[in-house]
Amino acid sequence: MTVTAPQEAPSRLRRFAPPIALLAVMWAVQLADSILPGSFSGLGIRSWDPAGLAGILFAPLLHANWAHLIGNSAPFLVLGCLVAAEGARRFWAVTAFAAVVGGLGTWLVNAPGSLTVGASGLVFGYFGYLVVRVFAPGRVAHRILYAGIAVIVIAVYGGSMLIGVFGAGPGVSWQGHLFGAIGGGLAAFAGRPRTSPR
Repeated sequence: MTVTAPQEAPSRLRRFAPPIALLAVMWAVQLADSILPGSFSGLGIRSWDPAGLAGILFAPLLHANWAHLIGNSAPFLVLGCLVAAEGARRFWAVTAFAAVVGGLGTWLVNAPGSLTVGASGLVFGYFGYLVVRVFAPGRVAHRILYAGIAVIVIAVYGGSMLIGVFGAGPGVSWQGHLFGAIGGGLAAFAGRPRTSPR
């Protein structure tokens, strides 16, 4: 008799590999930035500068300093793993929506010449996705599950998320937070199950 149950746990844990790997890249980039001469921060999003649009790809991996990275790491990992529970494809799709919408919004709305770096746009994107996912069509059990997840996420991170958008202090890009959350919300609607008319 063969037993397949022990193999299920590792396969489930593999779902969380993408956010863990992406966070590891952020830490590796920060380590390289602290060792090598110069700074990688110049590769971030520079508002209203056409060349700064390339920063949409690089900004989520870059951080101003170790404190900036450490502050983003825990919420990134928790919320990223909640999104990744739906699979790697969904995680990368939500990440892309949050990065592109958040980056474009930051590039357009921030003051000209402002430089923005950090993974907080992705953090807010995952938050927006998890909250909006409650309203996406699907089975009742899934909607109840996501409603429970959304309540927990709002209870734990809701206050800091609101502060991050509406009460961000100097040097904090509320634009990246706001548009990242919008990108995550759009990803929830774009990835909703298609229902065929009867």
